[in-house]
Amino acid sequence: MPEALQVPVLFVSEPIVLPGMVVPIELDEAARVAVDTAQASESGKLLIAPRLDDRYPTYGVIASIVQVGRVPGGGAAAVVRGENRAHIGSGATGPGAALWVSVEEVADPEVTDETTALAAEYKKLLLAMLQRREAWQIVDVVNKITDPSALADTAGYASYLSNVQRRQLLETEDVAERLSSLIRWTGEHLAEVEVNDKIAEDVRSGMDKQQKEFLMRQQLTAIRKELGELGPDGEEGTDDYRSRIEAADLPEKVREAALREVGKLERSSEQSPEGGWIRTWLDTVLDLPWNTTTEDSTDLKSAREVLDADHHGLEDVKDRIVEYLAVRARRAQRGMSVVGGRGSGAVMVLAGPPGVGKTSLGESVARALGRKFVRVALGGVRDEAEIRGHRRTYVGALPGRIVRAIGEAGSMNPVVLLDEIDKVGSDYRGDPSAALLEVLDPAQNHTFRDHYLDLDLDLSDVVFLATANVIENIPSALLDRMELVQIDGYTEDDKVAIARDYLLPRQAERAALTTDEVAVTDAALRKIAADYTREPGVRQFERLLAKALRKATTKLAADPAPLTIDEPDLVGYLGRPRFTPDSEERTAVPGVATGLAVTGLGGDVLYIEAGATDGEAGLVLTGQLGDVMKESAQIALSYVRAHAEQLGVDPRALDRKIHVHVPAGAVPKDGPSAGVTMVTALVSMATGRQVRADVGMTGEVTLNGRVLPIGGVKQKLLAAQRAGLSTVFIPQRNEPDLDDVPAEVFDALEVKPMTDVADIVALALDPAAETAKVAA
Repeated sequence: MPEALQVPVLFVSEPIVLPGMVVPIELDEAARVAVDTAQASESGKLLIAPRLDDRYPTYGVIASIVQVGRVPGGGAAAVVRGENRAHIGSGATGPGAALWVSVEEVADPEVTDETTALAAEYKKLLLAMLQRREAWQIVDVVNKITDPSALADTAGYASYLSNVQRRQLLETEDVAERLSSLIRWTGEHLAEVEVNDKIAEDVRSGMDKQQKEFLMRQQLTAIRKELGELGPDGEEGTDDYRSRIEAADLPEKVREAALREVGKLERSSEQSPEGGWIRTWLDTVLDLPWNTTTEDSTDLKSAREVLDADHHGLEDVKDRIVEYLAVRARRAQRGMSVVGGRGSGAVMVLAGPPGVGKTSLGESVARALGRKFVRVALGGVRDEAEIRGHRRTYVGALPGRIVRAIGEAGSMNPVVLLDEIDKVGSDYRGDPSAALLEVLDPAQNHTFRDHYLDLDLDLSDVVFLATANVIENIPSALLDRMELVQIDGYTEDDKVAIARDYLLPRQAERAALTTDEVAVTDAALRKIAADYTREPGVRQFERLLAKALRKATTKLAADPAPLTIDEPDLVGYLGRPRFTPDSEERTAVPGVATGLAVTGLGGDVLYIEAGATDGEAGLVLTGQLGDVMKESAQIALSYVRAHAEQLGVDPRALDRKIHVHVPAGAVPKDGPSAGVTMVTALVSMATGRQVRADVGMTGEVTLNGRVLPIGGVKQKLLAAQRAGLSTVFIPQRNEPDLDDVPAEVFDALEVKPMTDVADIVALALDPAAETAKVAA
């Protein structure tokens, strides 16, 4: 049994030292103590063992100290030579501050035939790898090693082995087992190296192939230049453009203009920037579908079914589209042209509040006609060049939005939706609405000329649809060229039908719900329409349905039992109702009258308050009123003063400081329809009689009390119905507008056309006795 030795120990994380290795080791304070102790000892040896995190090492290497010095960085280091593998025993005591251990040297076993064969196999792999790296000096050293154990321990220098594998070699006493592991690891590394070398070779050969192809392409380009197929700058040559123009199906005038530009391109020099402009222009012209059209569907019944399937109501728009189809079908039967020609295009503007389906109607019209659909957003457009295009001489010049829409559609007769046409602005760059005059005039748009193309473009067969929220914001000249179709909003029954047939199925699909899992009753839908939303459209209605279905989906995740959302359940799904009738509360004091107005969001109820205080006679107006409403207030006060006796007003009640206020002062208000409401509010204030809570009114007034007609009657009546009013006074001359009002509105409202504002005041004010009773 080998004799036990007592030596100081030095723990290192790297490198893992094996017998026969000569390596430098950087010295920290503890390592320096161990080296100094070893040098001072009788044997001059120390044990170098790997530092492990999970256990105490069982093997190390007895090493001698070759040299102690400093590394280039200035730190202390020692060069050690590993001599024998040793098994670490118990701790020991010795001189100095170093840690001493008792170790037993491990003797190499006898060399067997198996060990010799394994050593030969490993040497063969090792030499193959060294030769691949062309490390000839190391090859000579390896060839001289005959001891299998020493050959195995040279693996400590192998860079492809991990520290774990080196520690395994250190802790393996059997040489045959060490060699077997090394043969396996070295073979795997050689296979990996061969794969990496093959990939590198493939990449290198691919790059060589790309360089070869690049040279060949350069030669081909030079040949094509000599043949005239390419221009001097390498772009497509004029001969190529000539052949494309000849092959293209272009109108005769367009073909002539394109060939003229090709002639200019031929005469232009290589350095001239005009060549690039001409090529871009030619590409744009060749990309336009000059003679490509789609065939219209002439099946009127099918077209009407498509429109009815996509939208509820909107009969005016649907009738107009069907009429357009009927005319085209009849022209086709008579052998008359249905493509091109003056005035054959339909130019309609769909005007109405948000959320009533104006934009989505354009897609339905295109489906009904069997045409391509393109949407052109005009909101915020201020540059005329956006419509007519830029001159070709400008850097980055482009055709206008109309020409780009035609190119995008791929046909000359698409449905083009001009969205938000009332939001087109104007500034120093021009007026886009003026440029739209030619686009939308059926008598002129067959020769529309874009500044970039500078060619006549026939737009007469394009179906133009425009959308707008406020008709007054559309320039009168532009509105004159369009056919106005007003979509004033939906009644409560309409909203319930739309929600049941369109909104609910769509939101249920988005929430991955079926009708068997969640059902919403008509009563709940009607409650949402009446008390949770106050809008002419259904956009907020759809948001609330989506919210309710999301909450239902959450409940189904906890309990899969089917759900039914009824009217009493809405508070749990949507919270408390946001809107309740408030006209009775607002008109509970004299001097407050309920008017009706139209905003960009549809019809709405407008309360006008009048009061008086002591002081110098005069009129104070608040509420951000526009000039028209300020004049209405002046006229209303003058009328009440002039007809005080007829109206039962004490003239002294008006010789005070009169204050007229329209609430929601942060919102600007203007329009010619508040005169009768102001007169009623002033008379109510002066007489002390309240205005009936169920009465609403609209109309302008003259100095002699005549009630003048106004606009937006349908929207105002819908707003009155939503607000819970029962009687509405309108001007007598607006009576024809009642033909467009749905019957269910008349079931809820008593509409009274009036000609004299005195009659409105008489019917709108509560009797004096009732007012006194309420006050008491």
